Amino acid sequence: MLLADQIMNHGTIPQKNRWKIEPRYKIVLACFLATFVMYAERVGFSIAFTSMAKAAKLDESIKGTVMSAFYWGYALSQVPGGWAAQLYGGRIILIISFSLWSLISILTPTNARNTWSIMFARVCIGIAQGFIIPSIHTVLSQWIPPHERAKAVSLTTSGMYLGSAAAMWVLPSLSTVVGADSLLCVDGALGIAWLLLWLLIGREIPHRESVIPLSTNDNARNGSSSSIGKGRPAPTPWKRMMSSPAVWAIVINNFSFHYAFYVIMNWLPTYFNSVLKVELSSLGSMKTLPYIVMFLMSNVGGLAGDWLILQSKMSIGAGRKMVNTIGFISSAVALMLMPMASGTLRGVAATTLTLGALGFSRGGFSVNHMDIAPKYAGVVMGISNTAGTISGVIGVAVTGIILDKLGGASNLFGWFYAHALCASICMIAMMIFNVFARGDRIFDT
Repeated sequence: MLLADQIMNHGTIPQKNRWKIEPRYKIVLACFLATFVMYAERVGFSIAFTSMAKAAKLDESIKGTVMSAFYWGYALSQVPGGWAAQLYGGRIILIISFSLWSLISILTPTNARNTWSIMFARVCIGIAQGFIIPSIHTVLSQWIPPHERAKAVSLTTSGMYLGSAAAMWVLPSLSTVVGADSLLCVDGALGIAWLLLWLLIGREIPHRESVIPLSTNDNARNGSSSSIGKGRPAPTPWKRMMSSPAVWAIVINNFSFHYAFYVIMNWLPTYFNSVLKVELSSLGSMKTLPYIVMFLMSNVGGLAGDWLILQSKMSIGAGRKMVNTIGFISSAVALMLMPMASGTLRGVAATTLTLGALGFSRGGFSVNHMDIAPKYAGVVMGISNTAGTISGVIGVAVTGIILDKLGGASNLFGWFYAHALCASICMIAMMIFNVFARGDRIFDT
């Protein structure tokens, strides 16, 4: 029985439950830690392979190709991940995903000259991790009531940035002690630790048919004979989704957000080393500041969206567009400041502003799929995240090619071109979202 039902029936909260954490809060925390760990793994590999590639004297284009291999696999499994989570439940899909990628990370070759073997491992890890975000959004759409979803999604996805910050803080120093190649085993161990936590929490989670309804009207609308109420998903309206301008507005903005974010995340160690002329391990806690601010601003973006809708009486669509516009314009400006940074402090400040603005924008496009299609949130997120992942494949590899063609990573001209491309993509996406995004439920049946 839900806590709301207990209050209605008895008038008070039972004493024995006063200090008990409700299952949905445990789920949100576990989902937050899932994104924390998966992004710590990505940063860990970036740090490890940057050191491994330097020792093997690999050029920037090869390094970019290897680092982008993850996103090929990640793109392949996004839509299947949303479908599988909707069909079998997010909990079991998360168990399978974390089991696979953790083991593969531990078994990844540590000699950077084994390029094809490392790329194959990264593709496999990408495929396994591609099931995570759609599964999480499926779980959240089933467990979190509508008025809590923006905050829940913002908190859960902000784990990505706190995980990145923690990895940037701890792993460079750890690599100097145990060796850069050992970070691959550390990443795998983190995945196994989360898996054990999820198995423990899962023992207290009831079946899907016991969760809170998607909205306060869902039970009345569907009736007691609804297949959804029995835990079986309704047919997915693929044709309507793929022809909807509102869905494509989300898809394009996800592509643009991740193009900029993945370029920064994967090339940040090289940026610090080649542009700012400083080693990550020597920066202490300063190197974590961009990701910590991104973590904070992601939650601020969610709160700002809720405030604009609830307090300023904006429509849902207008609120999402406002947050999205502020975030993307600010990030485009900040992206162009990064190559102009002269000195460590200015470089860290420009990077922090860029990631903070990108984090804020998630209160716009990233929540919007739950506005327009709450029953199919995992599927829409899978479609959207496929685009975001393809942008990672393109952006990381293209940045390496641009840097190579324009004189290497030490030449600022290449960084200007790469960042100008990121900024332009963000601005175009923002304008598309302002024209085509919607806030009402358009996939209700």
